[in-house]
Amino acid sequence: MHESAKARKHEGTNGNGLNWYFCAFALSCIFALLGCSENTPKPRGYFRIDLPGKTYGTFNAPGYPYTFEYADIAQVTPKAGNPSDPFWIDIIYPQFNARIYGSYKKVENNFQEIAEDSRTFVYKHTIKADAITEQPYENEERKVYGILYELKGNTASGIQFILTDSTRHFFRGALYFNASPNKDSIAPVAAFIREDIIRLIETLEWK
Repeated sequence: MHESAKARKHEGTNGNGLNWYFCAFALSCIFALLGCSENTPKPRGYFRIDLPGKTYGTFNAPGYPYTFEYADIAQVTPKAGNPSDPFWIDIIYPQFNARIYGSYKKVENNFQEIAEDSRTFVYKHTIKADAITEQPYENEERKVYGILYELKGNTASGIQFILTDSTRHFFRGALYFNASPNKDSIAPVAAFIREDIIRLIETLEWK
């Protein structure tokens, strides 16, 4: 009887120990599940872009029918291989892998045709654009009239503009990034370059 009681006591101790370990394991699983349920997905992050300081110089190349101010962190280069339109330029931002494509047309009783072609080029982005805004510009003293187009969404070109005197000159610009469009990742740089586009618009003069 003594041995049987001792055996039963031993069995009961092991059973309680197993029950305790099982409870502890179950509780830890419950807490882990509760902890997971409280986590929410974090928004995608992007690398911080340090924007440099800048000053402005003047583009006034010999023979070109226009002049304007541009940021010193950019490079203004003639558009290579375009003999039929010799006054086209690229304003390149090497640090940001971006450029403003600038094209010039001489108006020869075809202003409406050139203006409509330019507008069509802007609005072909409506497939990707969430919205397109137009901001008019006018400088009567310099005979410079224009429109600043801003395209919202993941478009290839988020900012475009035209400048003209409606009788002799027509200049068009479009900002592009050499990367897949993502409005969130390029937004700070696009806003940074937008300042330079406004500066170009406000300082452009016809020769």
